[in-house]
Amino acid sequence: MSRALNRSDLEEANAEFYAAIEAGDLDRMSAVWADGTYADGVCCVHPGWSMLRGREEVLRSWALIMANTSYIQFVLTEVEADVYGDQAVVTCKENILTADEDTEAGFLAGGSIVASNVFVRSSGEWRLLLHHGSPILNVTEEE
Repeated sequence: MSRALNRSDLEEANAEFYAAIEAGDLDRMSAVWADGTYADGVCCVHPGWSMLRGREEVLRSWALIMANTSYIQFVLTEVEADVYGDQAVVTCKENILTADEDTEAGFLAGGSIVASNVFVRSSGEWRLLLHHGSPILNVTEEE
């Protein structure tokens, strides 16, 4: 590895995860997730879903989501990124806009999810090992 991966590299890897979702690009999504020795440990919890474990199962879920999502946009807030050697954690609030082009009104919906993304350093890059998204059901006065 020619240079140490820093917080900026981590933030770029995290941004690429969301860019892949917005683009509906399964190849980009595949490049984000850890593989090789980490493949069996890859995990994902979509809001309201059961835990998915294993790279193949996780990527299948993204293929399904992408095939059934005509438009999605993420505005990330409260992003915190911490590097711990060869592991890193990014937490954030996902403010999501979606639309359904198949409806007469072009239905638009929004929502907020808190997310934890755990990355590992693999082959000189940050690769996603765990994504856990949880809907925000209780709104406090501070929000």
